[in-house]
Amino acid sequence: MKPLFARSTPFFAAALFTVVIFSAPLSGCGVKSAPDKTASGKTIGVFIPGVISGSPVYEMLAVGVQAAAESRAGVTLVEGGYNQAEWENKVTAMAASASYDLIVSANPSLPGIVASVSQKFPRQYFLLLDGELPGNPSVYTLRYNQREQGYMAGYMAAMVTEEFSQNGAGLTRRIGLVAAQEYPVMNDIILPGYLEGARAINPDYQADFRIVGNWYDAARAEELAADMIRGGVKVILAISGGANEGIIQASHSAGTKVLWFDNNGYNVRPGTVVGCAVLAQDKAAYNQVRRWLDGELPFGKAETLGVADQYVDFIQDDPDYILGVSEDIRKKQAAMIERIKSGDLVLD
Repeated sequence: MKPLFARSTPFFAAALFTVVIFSAPLSGCGVKSAPDKTASGKTIGVFIPGVISGSPVYEMLAVGVQAAAESRAGVTLVEGGYNQAEWENKVTAMAASASYDLIVSANPSLPGIVASVSQKFPRQYFLLLDGELPGNPSVYTLRYNQREQGYMAGYMAAMVTEEFSQNGAGLTRRIGLVAAQEYPVMNDIILPGYLEGARAINPDYQADFRIVGNWYDAARAEELAADMIRGGVKVILAISGGANEGIIQASHSAGTKVLWFDNNGYNVRPGTVVGCAVLAQDKAAYNQVRRWLDGELPFGKAETLGVADQYVDFIQDDPDYILGVSEDIRKKQAAMIERIKSGDLVLD
């Protein structure tokens, strides 16, 4: 089945431009535009837990909602900023305004926030991606199978590390992961899945796990990555937002490799980025908003979707991947992904 949205940079540039055209510029962290009432009278508020610019997962969220709404609903974008302590107050303000028939967001922290807000405003409906909150009659959640996503990255990380040793580099069976922050999904699902994938190549692998402390400090991320590399790490999984640039710089300087998460990052530094384990957040936002517009979104339900559902994937057709990764590794990676798709390898 052909994916709903292409994962190329040109698509995102064009689609995000469309969103900006329909929205006035931000004034600090807040509403981009007043709700645009359409003929249907329906309005959607999109709460961005951070900022859109430079955040591919939130670009995808905005693009997917806007594409689904078209002329059927007005869309307002609200940026929550980087201070997570302020998010609940901002979501509460959106619900209290009674301006939105549906509030859409995406972040593992949102279910806890919305559980509290929905008690105060039970008539407000929420659609949350990248989180789980079953049983709340005004909330639908879709969680991605990030164990599969972490596993695919770890499998690739170990194979690339092994190839370094075959080419004469000293072998240290350690893979790196630099994250912006610790949170339950990171600690309990992504990191264990990453290590599990590496240990499918060799059970001796260990993970060097470091925290930046925020989503923007590239200098700090570069320090952490450089220290990992000095300790023998050859491949680092970067999950730190804007701080990823520091990881790229350290790896490029040392001749080591980086794995990207959530979106296509091969073109960030061709030859250094050797794998991208992605989420189809634009597709998820589009499909679930369309279900809501058609009266079919099952509020109260929490769903988990992954590789077999085409919501989690590893990009294998990008020219920079084909040029930058040996054919032997690409074949092994493809075979492993096919096992997940077919159900032969089950990662619940």
